[in-house]
Amino acid sequence: MAKENHTVKHEFILTGFTDYPELKTLLFVVFFAMYLITMVGNFGLVILISKEHHLCTRMYIFLGNPAPVDSCCACAITPKMLRNFFSENRMVSLYECMAQFYFLCTVETADCFLLVVMAYDRYVAICNPLQYHTRMSKKLCIQTTTGAYIAGNLHSMIHIGLLFRLVFCVSNHIKHFYCDILPLYRLSCVDPYVNELVLFTFSGSIQVFTISSVLISYLYILFPIFKMKSKEGRVKAFSSCASHFLSEGDKDIPAAIVFTEVVPLLNPFICSLRNKEVITKIYKKEKIILNINSN
Repeated sequence: MAKENHTVKHEFILTGFTDYPELKTLLFVVFFAMYLITMVGNFGLVILISKEHHLCTRMYIFLGNPAPVDSCCACAITPKMLRNFFSENRMVSLYECMAQFYFLCTVETADCFLLVVMAYDRYVAICNPLQYHTRMSKKLCIQTTTGAYIAGNLHSMIHIGLLFRLVFCVSNHIKHFYCDILPLYRLSCVDPYVNELVLFTFSGSIQVFTISSVLISYLYILFPIFKMKSKEGRVKAFSSCASHFLSEGDKDIPAAIVFTEVVPLLNPFICSLRNKEVITKIYKKEKIILNINSN
């Protein structure tokens, strides 16, 4: 039960970067630049894949899927963080906190399951290339991708629903640059044991499932790769797998910055620049633009 001598809090103050007031201008410029590059890079990758029929293959559809998801993650967190650098009012309501956590949790969970699907896709493409179009049909791709997003939504909604059993009255200061769920637990007057148990059970299970599935898939992939006699074949196989390995990352502030800002920034470049087809298409488009400008 809530302590009666404490005031129930419905708004919170984000104090993530208040210890470094002399750095606020520099941090604003850095994070604003990262935000712009993230949005341009992710949406640029989606537009390129959707417009170029040559890239509308299963692998590139999977690579393009995390792009809008990562953009949603950046949109949910970065604008509020940038505003707070120069605002005296760093208040955020409980429902805004829930919205931030909802988008972040959905993104993280969907990314995990998409990684598993991409790992299986590469396993079939390399180990069973003749069965690839049968085992990785377009219908299955749509179903697995949709399932990843549904799982992300369900996972986040479970934790959002459990937040309503808590009463916040200890303090209203969250020492973070966004509303993460663990700092909220620390502000609760109600014992958050049930919330923490559910959080660690679900999150731990998803991470174990993701890591084990990806490792098993790539172990099966490595054996035929090493048996390849052609050096070019080995390089191509490793290149097609590398973007999947490099696609992913709390809850300290530095780790959260890496996961919420750096990973969405790097994903489109890692996923595209590791693939010759994407580089070729970008180069051709730049060449066309330069020819038009020169004329």
